[in-house]
Parts: sequence; C-alpha cells; structure tokens
Amino acid sequence: MDGNRTIDPSCSEKPPVAIDIILKLDIFGIILYSVLTFMAAVSMLVYIEECWYIYRKVPSHKKSAIIWVNGAAPVIGTMSCLGMWIPRATMFTDMTSACYFAIVVFKFLVLMIEEVGGDEAFLRRAGRNKLKISTGPCCCCCLCLPHVNITRRSLFLLKLGSFQFALMKAVFTILSIILWTNGNFNVTDTAVTGASIWISLGVGVLTIIALWPVAIMFMHLRTVLRSLKIIPKYAMYQLVLVLSQLQSAIINILAMMGTIACTPPYSSQARGYCETHLHPSLHHYIPY
Repeated sequence: MDGNRTIDPSCSEKPPVAIDIILKLDIFGIILYSVLTFMAAVSMLVYIEECWYIYRKVPSHKKSAIIWVNGAAPVIGTMSCLGMWIPRATMFTDMTSACYFAIVVFKFLVLMIEEVGGDEAFLRRAGRNKLKISTGPCCCCCLCLPHVNITRRSLFLLKLGSFQFALMKAVFTILSIILWTNGNFNVTDTAVTGASIWISLGVGVLTIIALWPVAIMFMHLRTVLRSLKIIPKYAMYQLVLVLSQLQSAIINILAMMGTIACTPPYSSQARGYCETHLHPSLHHYIPY
C-alpha cells in the first residue's frame, strides 16, 4: 500500500551541497561532469578570444551588440555548469542566465539595425515600406492587423519593446532576491498567495512582448540581410531561447508537480534543476 512506503529523507531535503555531489559521483558521473565542465571552460575561452578579435577588427558601432549576442551560449553554459556543481545556487545561476538573455534579446534587435547602417540608414532605406506586425509570438494569428509605417517613432517603440525586458528582468531579479532573503520568495511555491508565481507570470508576459519587436524586425530585414546568413542565426537565437528558457521552465514545473522521480541525494525538484543545467551545458552558438 502507498501508506506503507518509506520515503528517503533526502527526497524532502534541500538540494545537496557541492561536496556531497563530488563524493557520490560514480565513474560515469565523473566522466560526464568532467566533459561538461571542460566544454563550458572551452566555450568561455573561445568567447574571450572572439571578444578580443571583435574589439580589434569590428567597426565600433557593432562591437557591443556582437559581443553580447555571441556571449549567449558561453555565459548560459557556464552558469549551467556552476549550477550543476552547486545545486543550491541554481536559483542565482538561473537568474543570471535569464538576465543575460534578456539583454541579448535587445542587442539582437540592435544588431540587425546596425547591419543595415544604423537608425538613420534604416529609416532612409525604408522608403514607402511598412512593418508587418502580425508576427509571432503575439499576433501571428491576427492577419487582419494593418501594416505600420516605418517612422522614427515606430522604430523607437520597437526598441523600447525589447529594452523593457532587459530592464524589468533585472528589476524582478533584484526584487526576487530581496524577497528571498526575507523568506517571502520560493521558486517552488506555486500558490496564488506566493510571490514566485506572480513574478514568473510577469516575466513571461514581458518576454513575449520583447520577442515581438525582434520578430517584426527580422521579418522586415531577412531579405536584406540574407547575405549575412541572418536566417540560420535567427534560428540559433530561437534555439537558445527554447533550450535555456522554455525547457527549463517545463522541467521545473514537472519537478514541482512530482512527475520527476526523487533520486537521492537529489529531491524531485533538485533533480529537475539538475536536468535543466545538464542540457544547457551542451549548447554551442554560431558566432555572429
């Protein structure tokens, strides 16, 4: 009977500390953790070398955007590696990765504009063209929406739509940490009265709003930037989003619901966090 089952005490405890992880690794675990750590270290070293090359060779108006965008996978992979070794730090590593990706969303929009010469050149090239706003993730089904004239105001609104995510994500992260220190924030608390569910909901809405301007700009410039292979780069940008954000959210929800089994020394939720950090460690990004 279910009532007679004994539950391992570790299944209801906090995630294990780093030394417990190291002591309980078998041969396969040692090899797996070593390979993933090596991959994260190599990706970061390659990224540092890329930054040095970009700093010396790339025009100044594109340096910042390219460096930020190229750093998506190395930074997320490194944070995932740290969370893999130190499970109790996963909340902070996840927040760091999410904040970085929020900036990347804005920088990717800026980079597409810079590739056609910047704001002024973009407005001059626009001519009588219009922006198609019936695109994902907000309005892909609203085909009846009118096209919007390309003006300085519409360009500002597109940038603002993505920038708000970078700004508000940092604000929500700081707020979450403050509430966590006071015992009012717990990422596993899905109750309506908890702060976590409302902060997560707000971040989700801001994410959708921020991705919309990027999709609008991509649909408008994909032909012009075809020579720069913008389509595969945009696909990789979306892949990083899916693997680093959506996948993590789904796995964490399954863990909180108890769908993911407890395997000592990991509780169900700690194992879910571990799964989300194993997969992003395998990410690699195509340099812009």
